[in-house]
Amino acid sequence: MFGLDAFHLARIQFAFTVSFHIIFPAITIGLASYLAVLEGLWLKTKNPVWRSLYHFWSKIFAVNFGMGVVSGLVMAYQFGTNWSGFSQFAGSITGPLLTYEVLTAFFLEAGFLGVMLFGWHKVGPGLHFLSTCMVALGTIISTFWILASNSWMQTPQGFEIVNGQVVPVDWFAVVFNPSFPYRLLHMFTAAFLSSALFVAASAAWHLLRDNNTPAIRAMFSMALWMTLIVAPLQALIGDMHGLNTLEHQPAKIAAIEGHWENVPGEPTPLLLFGWPDMAQERTRYGLEIPALGSLILTHSLDKQVPALKEFPAEDRPNSTIVFWSFRLMAGLGMLMILLGIAALWLRKKQRLYDSRPFLRFALWMGPSGLIAILAGWVTTEVGRQPWVVYGLQRTADAVSAHGDLHMSISLLAFFVVYGAVFGVGYSYMIRLIRKGPQDDDPDTSGTPARPLSAVVESFPAEERR
Repeated sequence: MFGLDAFHLARIQFAFTVSFHIIFPAITIGLASYLAVLEGLWLKTKNPVWRSLYHFWSKIFAVNFGMGVVSGLVMAYQFGTNWSGFSQFAGSITGPLLTYEVLTAFFLEAGFLGVMLFGWHKVGPGLHFLSTCMVALGTIISTFWILASNSWMQTPQGFEIVNGQVVPVDWFAVVFNPSFPYRLLHMFTAAFLSSALFVAASAAWHLLRDNNTPAIRAMFSMALWMTLIVAPLQALIGDMHGLNTLEHQPAKIAAIEGHWENVPGEPTPLLLFGWPDMAQERTRYGLEIPALGSLILTHSLDKQVPALKEFPAEDRPNSTIVFWSFRLMAGLGMLMILLGIAALWLRKKQRLYDSRPFLRFALWMGPSGLIAILAGWVTTEVGRQPWVVYGLQRTADAVSAHGDLHMSISLLAFFVVYGAVFGVGYSYMIRLIRKGPQDDDPDTSGTPARPLSAVVESFPAEERR
């Protein structure tokens, strides 16, 4: 297929499935906590605005949760089908970590999700609020274990290699490996920020159509406060994560910077733009700022950043990809900070809900958090190459022995099935957003919260035809 062998097709297949999957947990992590806040405000104030927002976003949460579970199961199977070499080598560590995720997080979510979605008038308000909080806690615990597993692959420790297999000797060291705290915080804040931008864009869409209800204004305001707080915090966490990566994965930093060699005695410049050429071992058309690379990455003006030529050619990540994926993530992050600051300024001018250019800006920024997450994961995973477990097992040694034709057919099947299934899910979710919060939401009248009934109830019969 396209002249690619089974190894590269397996990598593309996993990248494709994980890219689809990560979008849904990112939204559910943020929305679950948002729902807990909304229900808490409803219980405290009895303001119907919080109730209508809760029922509105609980439907969208349910759709995302379902698609996240389906896409996650498919992705997990690929460890055995396409990456049996990795499972054989490191399964004694990654297997238990993923099992802990199921036992502590998935079961918790599954146990309380039904009460959360269908129990508004079936259980007491305290128990229902507890259910919402437990689902939110489950998403956080799930993130903890998934990031622990992936972080160990980036910065492995707490193990021995016996007969060609990894054997854990210190589980505390395995879980709390050097990159784990930074990556966990980075993902948490990314999920909350993505959800805030998603909520803000949904509200902006309604405000641009003069649907200026108290519920729409409330969710727009809350989302922008979250953006103002979390976006700068994410930049700070990203800086700390970068310092950690420089210490433990210097080749990844060199590839991100498109930095090939140091001039003796001079600080490292920062390449703003350019085109890293892996064959010619240089970055063409580079636009650089002298000494800024050393200042940002080492917090000094006399230390140099490691260069790609300091590593063997076979150990270098693909700088062309990670150079631009990182800049996409960072550029979107700057726009998020700008959005939060602009919202604060408009609040003071009392024009937050009336400035149509700003509303359009917020609308277009809706998917930016998810795009930044995808760009960040591309930077992380491609930057780890050619290792699947950094410094221990190469990706080429982890792949299963499949033929090119087999991998081509399965990859095409994934394209077709994912496009159909998740295309329908995406379209359905957009229709839910178009409906908007309802003061007379059917969920408040005693019927269970049925996400799939929301679309039918949202549009008149002539439009459904």
